[in-house]
Amino acid sequence: MRRFNNTFYYNNGFILVGFSEWPRLEMALFVAISIFYIMTLIGNSAIIILSCLDPILHTPMYFFLANLSFLDLCYTTSTVPQMLINIRSHQRDISFRGCVAQLFISLGLGSTECVLLSVMAFDRYIAICQPLHYMVIMHSQLCQQLAAVAWVTGFSNSLVQTVLTFLLSRCGQYQVENFFCEVPAMLQLSCVDTWINEVEMYAAVVVIKVIPVGLILFSYINIVKAVVSIQSFEGRKKAFNTCGSHLLVVIMFYGSAISGYAYMAPKSNTAKLKGKLLALFYGLITPMLNPLIYTLRNKDVKGAVKKLLGREQEQGQNMA
Repeated sequence: MRRFNNTFYYNNGFILVGFSEWPRLEMALFVAISIFYIMTLIGNSAIIILSCLDPILHTPMYFFLANLSFLDLCYTTSTVPQMLINIRSHQRDISFRGCVAQLFISLGLGSTECVLLSVMAFDRYIAICQPLHYMVIMHSQLCQQLAAVAWVTGFSNSLVQTVLTFLLSRCGQYQVENFFCEVPAMLQLSCVDTWINEVEMYAAVVVIKVIPVGLILFSYINIVKAVVSIQSFEGRKKAFNTCGSHLLVVIMFYGSAISGYAYMAPKSNTAKLKGKLLALFYGLITPMLNPLIYTLRNKDVKGAVKKLLGREQEQGQNMA
């Protein structure tokens, strides 16, 4: 295990332990994470650009998808570059302000995604169950309001948890058992009773995760009922394809997020490693896969990609 230089006075900062206890794994992760991060930037940027440029994608579904892609871009950028720098330089310190900003932004974006996924499920529910009134109900103003609710709710939760977390006394403890600043890891540094923070954190889990999951389940139960009543096979296939991408994203996102709670206070090195790898999957792999899932399973996105590439080829031939 690589030892840290304890002679430095970390009163105004923290050390992000990350994967330093597994140096061989760390170097392999550096290469893999760099590749995944580049793919995340390219994939999510492509979704945003296509949603803006192609008129066919100017619908509520792709408006929310563009929000999700922008959110994933910001989320990965709030944690991954710092982690790569720390692995490469072997200097794992982060300033106090940097840690506060990282926790606030990453938690705010993660909370926003929970709410946004439930909004996207509601959009699919209206599209399948009330197709004739879809564009009337999901008008642009309502879409903007729903997106705003998701962002405001997510960052309001983050603000409360960030303030309560950094008000705790740490009694000189500064080694954060993760590769980024997060609430459970910061609570482990406290030398005072954290029951208020834990109660608030679990209350936030109910509001930010449990309620959205309930809304998603309600939406998909009604979607399944509506799809079953469709007589034609093609109609059912089209309905399932419309919802399949979103449902797969929901399963990956909530699956990794819920599994992570099993390792919030790990006692063994194996449990620590599993918790950190789950956090890595939650924060990097899922945002990287989201654009691929929507692109591979969606004819509109595929068509927009082909149209954009064809337009660029025509421009290149004209210039030649």
